[in-house]
Amino acid sequence: MNLSNKQKQYLKGEAHHLKPVVMIGANGLTEGVLAEIENALAFHELIKVKVSAEDRDTKKLICDAIIRETGAVQVQLIGSILTLFKQSEEKKIALPKH
Repeated sequence: MNLSNKQKQYLKGEAHHLKPVVMIGANGLTEGVLAEIENALAFHELIKVKVSAEDRDTKKLICDAIIRETGAVQVQLIGSILTLFKQSEEKKIALPKH
């Protein structure tokens, strides 16, 4: 799923007040953490994940792995906070047209 700039801007606004629902710490990206992210995406559609990594490259690899494994779209990455969107079958968040 590709998002237009207008849709990304809309989702950034919607995500502004959200707190991270999943935090990735010293243990890195485990199957349990991935399952939590998928559950949160299925329920909320738009979530924030806090990625605490030693360096920028490690953080980038973790973020890429999350996106690849969950099939979610990266809305934005600011510092250690990754904002993800994955539309569920209920389509709880109505995206603006392109």
